[in-house]
Amino acid sequence: NNGEQGEKARTDPRIEAGSLSEWDGKNWKMIRRNQFTEVTGPGGIYGNDNPTTQPIWTTGWDFKSVLLGVRDNGSWTFYRLPKASNSYDGAHGWNTEWPRIRNIGTNNNPDYLMTMHGMFWKFPNTFTSMNAAGIRPRSSYLKVIGDFTRWNNKLVFGCDDAAKSEFLNKRQAKGGIAGPGQSQSNLWFTSLDQPDQTGTTDASGSVWLRESIPSGSISDPFLFAGWRNRMAWVKNDGNQDINYTFEIDEKGNNQWRKLQTLKVSANNTSWITFSSTELAEWIRVKVDSSTKATVSFVYSSNIQRTTIVNPMFKGIASVASNEYQGGLLYSVGNNRGVLGILANKSNKNKVSELGYYEMDEQMNIVPSSHDSIANMIREKMAIPKQVVTTDSGSYLIVDDSKRRWRLPLGNEQYQPLMDKQQLRICREVATERDLFNCGGTFYELPAENADGYAKIRPISSHNFKINDYGSFRGMLVMTGIDMNKTGLKNPHIFQSSDKKCAVWAGVIDDLWKLGKPVGRGGPWMNSTVLANIPSDPFLFGYFDNRLLSLSHQEKKVVKFTIQFDPTG
Repeated sequence: NNGEQGEKARTDPRIEAGSLSEWDGKNWKMIRRNQFTEVTGPGGIYGNDNPTTQPIWTTGWDFKSVLLGVRDNGSWTFYRLPKASNSYDGAHGWNTEWPRIRNIGTNNNPDYLMTMHGMFWKFPNTFTSMNAAGIRPRSSYLKVIGDFTRWNNKLVFGCDDAAKSEFLNKRQAKGGIAGPGQSQSNLWFTSLDQPDQTGTTDASGSVWLRESIPSGSISDPFLFAGWRNRMAWVKNDGNQDINYTFEIDEKGNNQWRKLQTLKVSANNTSWITFSSTELAEWIRVKVDSSTKATVSFVYSSNIQRTTIVNPMFKGIASVASNEYQGGLLYSVGNNRGVLGILANKSNKNKVSELGYYEMDEQMNIVPSSHDSIANMIREKMAIPKQVVTTDSGSYLIVDDSKRRWRLPLGNEQYQPLMDKQQLRICREVATERDLFNCGGTFYELPAENADGYAKIRPISSHNFKINDYGSFRGMLVMTGIDMNKTGLKNPHIFQSSDKKCAVWAGVIDDLWKLGKPVGRGGPWMNSTVLANIPSDPFLFGYFDNRLLSLSHQEKKVVKFTIQFDPTG
């Protein structure tokens, strides 16, 4: 069971939810009270050849991290892995859609792929409680992948792309935008090495999170192998000093040895940065006295991303351009299978409407006389006002729960365009989470019921003037095209029969190829502040090079206290 019923489950991702249970032919037995999805084994969808000796695997999660269970020798053993994405959270379980462990190799050369919380994982087909070695992150992804298989030496993903109702994924930042006219998804045909080629392997997760932990307690094992840069954040909310002892299982054979002990004073925090020479499959932690504890791990790879934009985006208008061709997008329903485009043209930031067009499954764009659809797009797909507030240091967002968040600034030319509602900022492209495009940075934004902006993740930054974007037949479609002849030669650009309307089309995971996330600013910029009143939280995670500068205009010494929340 991957979720819980009831109103609280629709708003709070931290409540107790879901279960893993087993049936002996007569009775059900609860194994673990958490949210679980996949139950499988080396035999996959056909079942194990030798069920008395082969293991059963299961994947699940809670608000802290991913859960992995294995049943062998008559009992269950559980492990934890970090999350690449929190957009799959939600106590109701509707945001998962649907993680798997499947063999994408051959019978003679098995190669198991696991999908879980936005990460492709290499999964060893020999995984048992005494041979728990070999799980490795491959890359993260933005698609919502419901299933996958090997076919004709290709890898085919079955995706969940666009839901008409958008389920519980409503938020003020989208305004009153209508969902697609009809739910739609598609197959994604890729190469067998695609799971290594999408996003980063940056991930984080906790074994304990603001929990009362009895003396002598030992955490679940947490994956330790697969990243170059690893650190742990430890918080002691108790009223006495606590020794946190970290132990490692070097070979995945359940043989543990002490790595180090960290003493954390009462109501204090500390960090551990692990050396790249400290090698092991799993790590766990125990405490020597009862306390309220948090232990969170933050991992990243050593892969260097650049700001260079892939040529596949050539032809999208620059934010500095005076002219571009845009349009509001709507996937038309009633089994018509077309994308409606209410085209417009911008000249020196003055927008005029060009007419209504439709794009079919062959990517042919033609003028259309469906005035009722054009009117609906004007009314229901309009870009909302004041999604974010821009000041001299950041973009301020107030979410649906009145929580305040600040994001780094991008190119200053975006501000007037956002103020004039010329750029779509928030829209669902993959089901039950949003794509947020603010100030030249694309973010993955979990639904409010998955903690929303608290778990926002920057994907890439750009300098494009993207008027609108949306989902159509499994593709990401964007408007805001420079209509010069050079850009129109890009095979990702599709132009109308009358040469007045054009769109860019690809998949949502192409956004990783735009360039690494960048930004500037801070929560205060020449701001009048009061003593002991903290700033709004400012996004810190996922940017690779971070520099903090402090200044003030007082004539006396001022002490600045910098606080971090590694868990969101």
